This record gives sequence, C-alpha cells and structure tokens, in this order.
Amino acid sequence: MLEAVSGVTEKKNPRDTISVGLANRTICITEVSEMDDQSLAHSRYNCTYHIVFIPKYRRKAMFGKLRKEVGEILGKVCRMEEVTIVKAATMPDHVHMYVSIPPKVSISKTIGRIKGKSALMIFDRHPEYREKYNRHFWARGYYCETIGKVNEETIVKYIAEQYERDRMEGEK
Repeated sequence: MLEAVSGVTEKKNPRDTISVGLANRTICITEVSEMDDQSLAHSRYNCTYHIVFIPKYRRKAMFGKLRKEVGEILGKVCRMEEVTIVKAATMPDHVHMYVSIPPKVSISKTIGRIKGKSALMIFDRHPEYREKYNRHFWARGYYCETIGKVNEETIVKYIAEQYERDRMEGEK
C-alpha cells in the first residue's frame, strides 16, 4: 500500500521511506511490503511479476521426471540470472512463475535468457527431445503481468490451486 503525504512527515524507518524534494515541498512515499527487503547498491525495490510460458505448440510435454527436472532447471537458471522465484509451478503444458526481477534488468531479455538457457539444459539432459522438438522446446511468446501488493496473495493462491488441480487430474 502506497501512502503519499505532503509536507513534513514522521519517519519511522528511513529504509521504508523515500523523500523527493519538489521546489519547496517534500513528498514522502511509504511502502510496506513483505518483499521490500531487496535492494541494489543505491535503491530498494519490489518488482514482482507473474510470468507464464508454454512449450512449443502447447504440447503436453512436461510429465513425471521431466516435469520435476524442468522445475529444477528453471530454478537454477533463475539463480544464474539474479531472479528470485517467489512461487512457481510446472504444469504439463505451461509454466507459472511468480518472480522478483531487479529493476536494472529488462524483463523481456531476462525471460528470453531463462527460456533459452533452460531449453539448452533440457536438451543436454534429454538429447532425444532435441530432434523430437526440432531444437525448440519453448514457444516464442510469454505472458507477463506486474503484481501489486493487492494481487500478491491472489497470484500465490492461484498458482497453488493450479498445481493442486493438475496433480489431482494426474492421479485419475
């Protein structure tokens, strides 16, 4: 929740308040968030995104052992790219990721690197998929939306429900 106040304000914690001087006025913006502990050298941020991407032709390619490996590979690639996974789920025909990406990096380039590196790692572990899928594991596009504080719980709940529903369908 953002709160803007004009004039002099009481600062409880200097790390939670950003002051901006405009002529003879000061605007203080205070944000309270669970993920507000992330920072770069000179900034603090809460840049979270809900990302969904699919295998080429939306084929139901991720079952059993491969599904688990895809999840591990995506986690490894995200660590390499400085992306924090808050919540993620691998479905048979798509991947949901709720991630925090530093503001210094382009979202589209980061997703491109995640998809590219993970495809190469999948093909290294499973060479049979390289020819089967014509060297393209992921489809070209992706879905991405920014997540505000209001939607954070909704997205986590949605991903968990998707995963649970898919797991129950797999047991049938």
